[in-house]
Amino acid sequence: MAVSPLVVENLSFRYRDRSATAIREISFEAHAGEILLIAGASGCGKTTLIRCINGLAPRSYKGEVGGQILLYGENPKDWKLSQISQKIGTVLQDPERQILGTKVVNEVAFGLENLNVAREEIIDRVDEALKFLKIFHLRERETFTLSGGEKQKVALAGVLAMRPSILLLDEPLASLDPASAQDALDTARLLADQGMTILMVEHRVEDVLRIQPNRVMFMSEGEIRYLGIPSGLSKVANYREIKLPASEIVERAKLDPPPAEIKILPGAAGRGSEKEALVRFEEVAFGYDAEVEVLHGINLEIKRGDVIAVLGPNGAGKTTFVKHAIGLLKPKAGRVLVNGHDTKQASVAQIASTLGYVFQSPSHMLFAPTVREELAFGPTNLKHSKEQIETEVKEALRIVNLSDKEQDPPLALSFGQQKRVSIAAILAMQSRILVMDEPTAGQDYQNYMNFMDSILQLPSFEAILFITHDVDLAVIYANRVLIVNDGRLIADGKPQDVLRDFDRLKANRLVPTSLLALNLDRLGATSRFMRAEALAHV
Repeated sequence: MAVSPLVVENLSFRYRDRSATAIREISFEAHAGEILLIAGASGCGKTTLIRCINGLAPRSYKGEVGGQILLYGENPKDWKLSQISQKIGTVLQDPERQILGTKVVNEVAFGLENLNVAREEIIDRVDEALKFLKIFHLRERETFTLSGGEKQKVALAGVLAMRPSILLLDEPLASLDPASAQDALDTARLLADQGMTILMVEHRVEDVLRIQPNRVMFMSEGEIRYLGIPSGLSKVANYREIKLPASEIVERAKLDPPPAEIKILPGAAGRGSEKEALVRFEEVAFGYDAEVEVLHGINLEIKRGDVIAVLGPNGAGKTTFVKHAIGLLKPKAGRVLVNGHDTKQASVAQIASTLGYVFQSPSHMLFAPTVREELAFGPTNLKHSKEQIETEVKEALRIVNLSDKEQDPPLALSFGQQKRVSIAAILAMQSRILVMDEPTAGQDYQNYMNFMDSILQLPSFEAILFITHDVDLAVIYANRVLIVNDGRLIADGKPQDVLRDFDRLKANRLVPTSLLALNLDRLGATSRFMRAEALAHV
């Protein structure tokens, strides 16, 4: 009888600097050729489980371990991480934490070099992994020039080049555009069909269900609450916690009271005309290198009352475009005006009182020893009073559901929690315009709905702009959608006008969702896009 690749028996873990146990009495077996989807709310213990399996806990993340893990019948307790990595490959939630090489080819070769693999074989395996993931064209690129999604693919290539038999994917879709996410999932299915064992932690449950994972594990508060076939998940999981297909949410939400209507951007009213341009792009062009232009002739206004979703494929120039609005980048041609002032003449600090920016990767923002100090940093620099800062910090923590983490070190939190801390840090600054890059990455459905609802009702904001790969976020919250591709503005209009063109979506690596389809189907009755919970009561 074949030995199982992975057996977990009564596994518990408590981090050294925390009193509560992160995971408790976890037991399961994973089989060769299986995709096991691990779902659950942010902070429920999914990432801790992954860290225990790949040996990072307790080697890098110190703490107390109970129970045992068996790899092909052997206990790896005394193995070195280099030994474990030959059997288990891990792609982290935040690719920034995984990429060390300055060039893509060096990054993908890094693990093999540490295992003393022969040079010719390293080159062969690197090229094989890059071609397999359809990113061979990135081979000679500098890693710092890559988009978040491109970095995610490079991190996966580095793992696949080592040819592990068990693959752990922690939020692999978080940074990917919808078409790239489908490609990544199809790759996972192909690898499993070839015999690899795959454990996939993912909030985008609906997307993963398309490739028919063999089983689903649902975790809550550090424990397994369900382990079985995918069709059983919707019966045990809270539809508010896990993003299920829209039709399932509608059926289950019919039994609950309708959600309350939210008043979007109350601060925009009564401060002049909604048509007033707060930010203006005039023929903006930009390139990181003198000879390569990344943005081409962008003309755009961000007006009071706008809630703008920016969609488009990985590497399309979305983040580069947004960084111009906050003055982090200055145009090579054309100009950007914030409140009528040219950003070339203003410092980032001067612009910060008008525009607050949440980076895609929280590790680019977080540095303070505690969450409270992190949130107080911006308002302190903007010369807010002590009493005002105290109120702003408390309110920001409440909005992102992290009031109990005030004294925790930000970098000790889960990726999803770090993301919320970075958003709270900007909320505390009370800027007039909020700009967020991938605000929902690493968030469970309930958290992202709650904090988006709260943010949109804050009286301090006059406009909000967010970059997202989540088409449903645009459907639910945006009153205006931009599609950016190849550094150009492809579309700009109301969600129901921009998102009904499925051919254009496909051409820009966007994939229609079940919620979008349901909204378009019912648009005659509703005259606007709505969340699934609201559609249940129409």
